[in-house]
Amino acid sequence: MKTGVKICGLMDSDGLRSACEAGADWIGFVFFAKSPRFVTPQEAAELVASYRGTLPKIVGLFVKASDEQIAATLSTVHLDILQLYDTPERARAIKARFGLPVWLSCAITDQNDLPTESDLDGYVIEPRAPDNASRPGGNGISLDWALLQSWHSPSPWMLAGGLNPDNIAQAIAASGAPAVDVSSGVETAPGCKSPALIRNFIKNARGTCAPDRK
Repeated sequence: MKTGVKICGLMDSDGLRSACEAGADWIGFVFFAKSPRFVTPQEAAELVASYRGTLPKIVGLFVKASDEQIAATLSTVHLDILQLYDTPERARAIKARFGLPVWLSCAITDQNDLPTESDLDGYVIEPRAPDNASRPGGNGISLDWALLQSWHSPSPWMLAGGLNPDNIAQAIAASGAPAVDVSSGVETAPGCKSPALIRNFIKNARGTCAPDRK
């Protein structure tokens, strides 16, 4: 089975084009002002409109966002999926309100943190942010991938946090992840995506297939 790949935190046309041409399954825009990869809905819309090829599914990342913020974003840029940093209850309410697939980002310290509810469309599994972090997410830190080996997710999921072209094959083999999400691991500086790193990441991810789980 082909490993799914999401390239997140896109900010410019070179990164967008590279992700699309290399065969990413999803591209992600960050609508969180504290992130160095923040884009406005208008900027995201202009990037999407400027690309003349076929686009992957578009994911919008939101952190504790209000209904009004999400609605205003959706009125400006087309999104296929909403990725949320919020509670499961809030994620369910947003799914019901907007009628779009919702992925919930889950910070993991040990196996007790792994989600068990099946009423969301997907989970992004990543390490818990350090106490002094200014934003949620992987923050370039790798999860203990072995925590996921015996986990049977109630919904589709992807692995995030500390992934890069050099370790992605090992991460998939160790975790059994059916899909992976990368941002800083394909950058030369915060927000500056490298076309070469994107290509190598996707090539290396696709060269390793997660084992089937019966």
